[in-house]
Amino acid sequence: MSCFGDKSLIKVLFFAHLKERLGCDSLMLKAAPATVAEVRQQILEMHPNWRDDFESLAKLSAVNQTICDDNQLVETGDEVAFFPPVTGG
Repeated sequence: MSCFGDKSLIKVLFFAHLKERLGCDSLMLKAAPATVAEVRQQILEMHPNWRDDFESLAKLSAVNQTICDDNQLVETGDEVAFFPPVTGG
């Protein structure tokens, strides 16, 4: 269930070093049902200058706070997050 206002949008979040490199922590996409891979592509079409950082750092993704792969279906009202691999220590 979404916690943001417009249910016709997809909320995209960026975390950790990826957020710092992009200079952006979130954006909203107007989108029909798609996959995570298609959301990635839409982001890069909107922000082509992000390509190098996004492709090198956005290795993990989650839809509605559940880790997933690029084939995961994303529907309007969902929240998609991208973040670099994390390590513990």
